[in-house]
This record gives sequence, C-alpha cells and structure tokens, in this order.
Amino acid sequence: MSTTFPSDITTLWQLVNRYSPSGKETAAVETLLARFDELGYTKAFRDAAGNAIGIMGSGPRQIVLLGHIDTVPGEIPLRLETLPNEGEVLFGRGSVDAKGPLAAFTDAVAAVGAREGWQIIVIGAVDEERESTGARFIAQQANYRPEFAIIGEPSSWQRVTLGYKGSARAVMRFERPLTHTASAEMSAADTACAWWQALSAEVAARNTDRARAFDRLQPSLRGLDSGNDGFTEWAELHLGCRLPTDVPPQAWYDLLEGIEPRGEVMPQGYAIPAYRGEKRTPLTRAFLGAIRTAGGKPGFVVKTGTADLNIVAPVWGCPAVAYGPGDSSLDHTPHEHLPLAEYRQAVAVLTGVLERLTAPAP
Repeated sequence: MSTTFPSDITTLWQLVNRYSPSGKETAAVETLLARFDELGYTKAFRDAAGNAIGIMGSGPRQIVLLGHIDTVPGEIPLRLETLPNEGEVLFGRGSVDAKGPLAAFTDAVAAVGAREGWQIIVIGAVDEERESTGARFIAQQANYRPEFAIIGEPSSWQRVTLGYKGSARAVMRFERPLTHTASAEMSAADTACAWWQALSAEVAARNTDRARAFDRLQPSLRGLDSGNDGFTEWAELHLGCRLPTDVPPQAWYDLLEGIEPRGEVMPQGYAIPAYRGEKRTPLTRAFLGAIRTAGGKPGFVVKTGTADLNIVAPVWGCPAVAYGPGDSSLDHTPHEHLPLAEYRQAVAVLTGVLERLTAPAP
C-alpha cells in the first residue's frame, strides 16, 4: 500500500482525495479549479450552480467534456495497491464514478492545449448522484452550444457508451375507510399489494418480446409505508423505473394510473427520458481511431442506468457519447478502484479524439 503517487496522476489523486458526496462538492470544485490554472487553461471559474468550468482556447467552435464531481456517500481511504491482473490501482470514492473520467478529461485537454478556432470546455458538474442540478443548469445556458459532447462515465478505456435508459420515480397512494380487521374488506395495504402484482404482470407482458435489458421496462419497489388516522387508512408504494427509449416518463405515469385497483400517482423528483445516440458520427469515428491507435479493440455499449448524457444531449442536438476509464460494476461499492494503466490509456484516447476533432480540414 502506498500514499505517494506518480506525477502523471496528480489530477486524479487530487480529485479523489477530496471527498465530495452530493451537496458537499465545494472543496473538490476548488481543487479542480486550481488544477485548471496549474495546467494552463485559458479560463477557470465556478458558475452559479457550483459547477467547476475550465476552458482551453477561445475560438467560436466548442467541444464540451462534461463530467461530474460529486459522489455517493461512503468515504474510502485513498491509497495505491497492486492487485493481480490489474497492476497498480487507486482506491478511493469517485475513482471510477466519476472522478476518474473527469480527471482524464482534464489531463487530455491540457495535453492537447489551445487549438485554433476552438474552445474545449471541461465541466465538473455537481449533484449528478441526486437530481443533476449541475447538468440541468448547464443545459439551460445559451453560451454552451457544442459541436461535440463527451460525458464522463466509466465504460473501460476501449468502449464508448451510446446511450442510457431513462428513469422515473413515483409514490402510489391508496386510501380506504378504516374497517375492522375481521371484515372481508380489502385494507389499503391489501390494495397496494394487489396493485403491485397487477403492475408486475402488465410489465412482464409488455417485456415479452424485448430480449435486451436496454429495451425493457424495469420497475423496482423501493419502499412502502402505511398508517391510519382512526377513520381512514392509507398505504404508499415508493417506485422507481428504468425506461426504454420508446417509453417516455409521462407514458409510464399514465400506465401506473391505469392499473387496477386504482391509486393516486405522485411523481417524485425529475424524470429523465432515455437517450441513445448515433453510432456513425465524426465523434464516434474519432473514438474508434484513437482507441485503435492506443492498441485497443473498440466497442460500443448501451447501459441500463441513467446519466447526464440524457439531460444535455437532447438539448444540444450534437453528436454525444459517454466515455471514461473504470469498471462500472464498481460504482457505489466499497471496493471502488481504478487501475492506473487504464487511466493512462483513457487519457491517451481522449487526447487522440480531441486532436482528430480539431484538426484543420485538409
């Protein structure tokens, strides 16, 4: 185990060393802004939402690399270890999700430097693990209109993520007049259980011909509550659902409303539609070439989670993908760690992508 680190992972080490669960990102944002200055970025500042912004160059054309600087709770001691089959790895909360990708963005843009005619913008967005207030703010700003967008999420250095499922949360509430427990009437809790069984059957029927998880409705029961005031009893089911591209959030809420026995649908938080980008664009071609140049075998994936890609890509309307080093199966786990070799490969790939996208036309 080591607490010293190679100089070429300074950005990664500094970011992961600043524990920053959602809502407590200030110290990590300040660290990233200082790193932008150290690496010679043209401009570095914190915006009104609390996001860290670093801009390289001053041309009229834009590329945005949007990562998130917050993490889930649960601090993991920062350390280097050598693991079988992985070599030297960095343990720490956020090393994979998603400070590894954000640090790789920062280092790659510094390696490329200012490119004539271009602004290359790195964003460390806040609150992605909750309601994505940072990305929502960015999407509303007229000064961000990129020609290409890369979102920082772990996919392994050889893979590019084209899309993520949508998500929607709701509370289903059922109320009934309070009755004696010896009566034959269904209680509010009985009704809620019957409703959940009916929903599950309906979803199973709709998923019959959908072999891939990306294309399926994936509801989950996240919690339940019940009680009474002496006259009326109630039961609530707390639901989440991962949505495919052909089921927007409102269609999901409409489905919930139509399931018998009827209850009250109460949407929670921000619902996010699914997003899937195109496979054949100048951006994906740049990634394919850069990964091959770095010695990798490129591949495309879609994921069943939800990311800031879903929020900004439809607004910007430009080629957009998610990319970053790390094994996403380690997201949010107590074993979160990133191999340093993979981090370096991702920086090389991103450097190659940016060089290809900003190269002067022949």
